[in-house]
Amino acid sequence: MKDFRGKLAVVTGGGTGMGRALTEQLTAEGCDVAICDVSAENMSETRRLCEAQGPSSARVTTHVCDVSDERQVLAFRDAVRKEHATDHVNLLFNNAGIGGGGSFLNDDRTEWERTFGVCWFGVYYCARAFLPLLVASDEGYIVNTSSVNGFWACLGPGVAHTAYSSAKFAVKGFSEALLVDLRLNAPHVKVAVVMPGHVGTSIVINTNKVLGKADALEMPAREVAQLRNQLVRRGFPVGDMDDSQIRAAMHQLALNFRDNAPTTAAQAATIILDGVRNDAWRILVGDDAHVLDRMVRASPEAAYEESFMQALNGQGRQRPPE
Repeated sequence: MKDFRGKLAVVTGGGTGMGRALTEQLTAEGCDVAICDVSAENMSETRRLCEAQGPSSARVTTHVCDVSDERQVLAFRDAVRKEHATDHVNLLFNNAGIGGGGSFLNDDRTEWERTFGVCWFGVYYCARAFLPLLVASDEGYIVNTSSVNGFWACLGPGVAHTAYSSAKFAVKGFSEALLVDLRLNAPHVKVAVVMPGHVGTSIVINTNKVLGKADALEMPAREVAQLRNQLVRRGFPVGDMDDSQIRAAMHQLALNFRDNAPTTAAQAATIILDGVRNDAWRILVGDDAHVLDRMVRASPEAAYEESFMQALNGQGRQRPPE
């Protein structure tokens, strides 16, 4: 798919981050886009930014949808068909995601399953819902966002990251299996799995909202105490910091994750769309993703040892906690 003009794309998580950047770049090329998100306010801003590009911008429709709920996904699909008066779509970007549920042993089960539900079942439900419309097109492309945590299941040997990593491994495996399935049964539809490193998005901020947690600045004292203990175990000098300082530090960390990333959301979107144009099925995003991929492949059994993290840090590629 070399040209997006005149096509129709569906983008989940289109309210911020890579979803917003994908929508902006697609509409700039004349591609109509239907976006979904749990935040109507964020989607309105995405649409405003697209419309500000000028009269040549394509149409953007916004749809409130929690992708972890299949009934909402089916309603989203039906709304796209109706509002775009179409019997097909050309592109599906399964981009929505949140963090949370780090420890399978210690974290709340509801949070764990909520994270897994958005990051895995969101991809599964949307693929189920929209695949017939992709097959009905002359050419189609499913783009599933996994992560470097889809081949490296932690943020370092001292940080449990089970819900997110498990979901992203599932997305990667599903995409690779679907690659063969589509070649056999619908060869005009292709699939790509995207594995970003640290991209500047609002995932940390959005995760708290989706999970119903307070903003970092309003974190309850019990959660602050748990967080302090976790940080101390990881070697961060926070033992003498008071609660307000911990809250401020975590708030700043979320902002830094978004604003000081080595790869911006716009750069990530460009890499992804270039991958689609080049018929890529495996798209690594960011130099850090390439480095980590190479290191894990070279020494898979060492990937969860402290020595691996030291080697990764030695290359300046440590990813901040999500």
